[in-house]
Amino acid sequence: LGATVILANTYHLYLRPGDERIARLGGLHVFMGWDGPILTDSGGYQVFSLAQRRRIDADGVTFRSHIDGSEHRFTPEKVVVIQENLGADIITCLDECAPPLDYDYNVQALARTHAWAQACKAAHTRRDQALFGIVQGGIFPDLREQSARFLTGLGFDGYAIGGLSVGETKAQMHTVLELLDPLLPADRPRYLMGVGTAEDLVECVARGVDMFDCVLPTRLARNGGALTRTGRLNLRNARFADDPGPIEPGCTCYTCTHFSRAYVRHLTTANEILGHHLLTLHNLHLLLTITRELREAILTGRFQAYREAFKQRMANGE
Repeated sequence: LGATVILANTYHLYLRPGDERIARLGGLHVFMGWDGPILTDSGGYQVFSLAQRRRIDADGVTFRSHIDGSEHRFTPEKVVVIQENLGADIITCLDECAPPLDYDYNVQALARTHAWAQACKAAHTRRDQALFGIVQGGIFPDLREQSARFLTGLGFDGYAIGGLSVGETKAQMHTVLELLDPLLPADRPRYLMGVGTAEDLVECVARGVDMFDCVLPTRLARNGGALTRTGRLNLRNARFADDPGPIEPGCTCYTCTHFSRAYVRHLTTANEILGHHLLTLHNLHLLLTITRELREAILTGRFQAYREAFKQRMANGE
C-alpha cells in the first residue's frame, strides 16, 4: 500500500500484551515486524472516553480497564515511560480531550494539559524518540492560541492538534486550523489527530496539516463502507448485488483489480471477515494515494488546481 508510518495505541498495548513485555521482546518494531517509523498516541483519548470508568485529578487520571475492570493510573511521567518501553519513533504527551463546546471545562482541562506537557518533556529521556506536544482548547480561539503559544514556548519536536472531529462542525474545525496555521512552527510536523476522510485530507492540508490518523478506513469497512473519489458507497445496499464492476473504476488496489462489487457485497452481508479485509485494503489504498497526490501537487505548484478538481468530483457524486 505504500504507507510510510503507522500508529500504535498506547492504552491498548499497555493493557494487552503490556509495554514491559514488548520492551523485553525488542520493542514495537521487532514485535510487529515493521521496520518503518511508528507513532504512538498517549492513550489519553481512550482513557477519557471511559466516562464512567475514570477519575481525573491534577496529576493524572485513574481508570478501569475495559477488558477486566482492573484499576490503573496514567500520569504524564508514566505515559512517557510506557511509550519509551514500546520504542516508537514518535511519542505524544498525555493530554485531556475535553468536550469541544464547554468553555469553562476547557479552561480547566487546558491547564492540566499544559502542566502534563511540561511533566512529559521533563520525563522524556530517549533522544531517539521525537516527542510531540498536543494543542487543545476546544473550538475557542483564545484557548487554542494560548495552547499553541504555551507549547511552542516549551519547544517540541512536532505539534499534534487534538480535540477536533469530536462533535464540532467542519467549519468550526477549519476555523481552528486556520487560527493555528501561523502560530505553529513551519519547520515542525503538524499532526491532526483522529481526522481522515478523503475530503478532510485535502481541506486540512490546505490549512497547514502534515500528518493524520483515523480509524475510518477500518470502521467503514466493518460496516460495508467504501471510500471513493466521488463519495462513500455502502456495499450492503441491494443495488450492488448484481454489479460486476469494481468498487471504484480505475482504482489499482488489490480489491478493485480482483473482485467485483457484487462479490464484496456478498462477503459483507454474510459477515465474512474477508469482506472487511478487502474493503479496508481499498479504503487505505485510496487515502494513501490521495496523500501522495497532494504531496506531488504541492511540490509542483498545482495544489490549488488539485483541490478544486477534487471538490468538483465530490460535488458531482457517482
